[in-house]
Amino acid sequence: MRFQIIPVTPFEQNCSLLWCEQTMNGAVVDPGGDLDVIEAAIARCGVNVEKILLTHGHIDHAGGTAELKRRLGAPIEGPQREESFWIAQLPQQSQMFGFPHAEAFEPDRWLEDGDIVTFGEVRLEVFHTPGHTPGHVVFFERSARIAVVGDVLFQGSIGRTDFPRGDYDTLIRSIREKLWPLGDDVTFISGHGPLSTFGRERKTNPFVGDGA
Repeated sequence: MRFQIIPVTPFEQNCSLLWCEQTMNGAVVDPGGDLDVIEAAIARCGVNVEKILLTHGHIDHAGGTAELKRRLGAPIEGPQREESFWIAQLPQQSQMFGFPHAEAFEPDRWLEDGDIVTFGEVRLEVFHTPGHTPGHVVFFERSARIAVVGDVLFQGSIGRTDFPRGDYDTLIRSIREKLWPLGDDVTFISGHGPLSTFGRERKTNPFVGDGA
């Protein structure tokens, strides 16, 4: 599996384009906005987008989802059903944060812990990782050792838990019980900022490292 990170929105959110090298079929993860930029990256990489995947329903991750589905004709998979709370509020979120109007929508497939998402010959494992939001999910490609973690974990930090239905203790459990067992060698794409590895964060992250 290959990937391209596409920063979008004033929040510099890491939208990700993932694709299968054998088939060039792929998925867009978290199209928060700037759809022309996303479509230009899709064309540049020569990817046929099969699916739109969502880690969670915050405006900078999900704001462009309904419109991108119309443009590409690709179904929406994710997040977990508890995230309907946030997706229903996308119009209000767009007003609150000064984004272009964002539409609420119903994903074609809600995801649950243990589900598998596919495109081309790629299989992504789904982990339900609440704490930042109630229905947040993480996508993991086991052979490539790559995880797309949304706003659960960042280089040197963790996701905020002061939004409605966020919970700090739940987030810490999600990271330690769902992510760390996947292996220190896993590279992760977070919702904002640079790449890191689970091993690096276990050593150095002041919030959730082994010494925290």
